[in-house]
Amino acid sequence: MARIVVLGAGFAGLWAAIGAARKRDEIGASGDIEIRLIDRNPYHNIRVRNYEVDLSEVALPLPQLLDPIGVVHGIGEVEAIDPGRREISLVTSRGDETLSYDRLVLALGSEVMRPDIPGLAEHAFDVDTYAAALRLENHLTSLGRSAPSPGRSTVVVVGAGFTGIEVAAEMPDRLARAGITGSRRVILVDPNPAVGATIGAQARPVIETALASLDVETRLGVRVVSVEAAGVHLSSGEFVATQTVIWCAGMRASRLAGSFAGGRDRLGRLLVDPFMRVADVPGVFAAGDVASSVVDGLHPTVMSCQFARPMGRFAGHNVVADLAGMPMLPLRIDWYVTVLDLGGWGALYTEGWDREVRTTGAAAKATKQTINCKRIYPPLTGSKEELFAAAAPTVQAPPPTYGAR
Repeated sequence: MARIVVLGAGFAGLWAAIGAARKRDEIGASGDIEIRLIDRNPYHNIRVRNYEVDLSEVALPLPQLLDPIGVVHGIGEVEAIDPGRREISLVTSRGDETLSYDRLVLALGSEVMRPDIPGLAEHAFDVDTYAAALRLENHLTSLGRSAPSPGRSTVVVVGAGFTGIEVAAEMPDRLARAGITGSRRVILVDPNPAVGATIGAQARPVIETALASLDVETRLGVRVVSVEAAGVHLSSGEFVATQTVIWCAGMRASRLAGSFAGGRDRLGRLLVDPFMRVADVPGVFAAGDVASSVVDGLHPTVMSCQFARPMGRFAGHNVVADLAGMPMLPLRIDWYVTVLDLGGWGALYTEGWDREVRTTGAAAKATKQTINCKRIYPPLTGSKEELFAAAAPTVQAPPPTYGAR
């Protein structure tokens, strides 16, 4: 029996596995092809919701999603990949293991970059994973139950990009929910001279208005020098007393992308063709944050579930087609939107690569909630038919807008 291995159960990996099972079923090869998914966790994390107040629906058990379609799944930490031998070295609960493959889909995603800043590893939080988000939630809850102390009601968020802005905008509600009373402060720190430096000039005034209305302070043009249990030192010379520092400054593709000879971009992502194949590496496909593909003839994909999900679906379809000697399908996406959550103020919805503002406030928030709570979820009914329908190698239309300009 031929074996397809999918590494990673994020947005790209999950949909690659379901898409591969769909194609396998379509060609009647269930008895000839094994599809195996490996992840360090037994769940699919709706990662883009890790910043939210309520984390109760952001970890979906893999058996619920993969058992109905006959995908084998296992828990393991990928240590190394040998593309020449077509072998994967894993650490599992049973110890060191080696897993061979005939075709591989690399979908190990990205991780937050933590530079070597004194005290950062020991004292800072992040929302990069479900486990990290739970750790932050438990920390805030613990603060809410503790007596008032210096820095208890102050949160410093480092990184004023997409994730940092969403974390900072949601934090007033998170502090209130945790029962942290008194003079609550949220401070957003970034070395750039403006919040959302990469988001676009038209969008920045909207973000600034929202943050001001939420009483989120900013410290721009400064860097973190060191972090300690009692607070954070900034390059401006300011010391901010806080017991909560959240690091949201920068992402990088999984280090395992370096296992392959193919070209990589500045984020460490493997360059893939429209079929999601890694250049010059036979039998290997890549999708999601670990891969970069020019999907409209001009722009490379960005690290977001907007691209990871279709990349995964097409990678899954194509890896089975390739194994079976059948024609593959190229991925093309001719639209791009950004929907940025701005907490209690609302949200920001932009269209196009120039990020033209389309809707703001409550109208954009309705779109964001549709995306976060419905659009990006797999069917949870356990229905093979519904899972396969959702994994078809097609590209969804843009999300709905409400009250668009």
